[in-house]
Amino acid sequence: MAVIAVLSYSCAPESMDDQADALIESVSVPETKTIEVQILELINNHRLSLGLAPLESMMIIKSTAFSHTDYMVDTQTVSHANFFTRSNYLKSKAGAKSVSENVAYGYSSAESVVGAWLRSESHKNNIEGDFTYFDVSAEKDINDKWYFTNIFIKK
Repeated sequence: MAVIAVLSYSCAPESMDDQADALIESVSVPETKTIEVQILELINNHRLSLGLAPLESMMIIKSTAFSHTDYMVDTQTVSHANFFTRSNYLKSKAGAKSVSENVAYGYSSAESVVGAWLRSESHKNNIEGDFTYFDVSAEKDINDKWYFTNIFIKK
């Protein structure tokens, strides 16, 4: 059964935030996967259907999303752990004024994960929110299950 994480925030001690900043900056991002492109297209198509502006992708968002997805795969947990570190990083390095994210686990297609996000009020609010850029990371764990991190920013 696929489980979607409910939008929640976790705080971490300052030393862990420093370590997380260093991890984000040192991450090398794998090539974009087909499922990631499909997720971005589905989200933008949904936004366009509502008369909202499409969002642009941005490599620094991609690398930040990947660092968190990789963390979730390594720990076998779906979470928003260290969200404030990612948010502060994107505010300082990408000029973001606001940041939000959706995470998920276990969905096998772009359609299923985006559909689940759209059925959840908080995740849907992120997708339909007042943002200008976004990106997504999707990674499989050792059991061939997908983990997803979708980050949205407004500049």
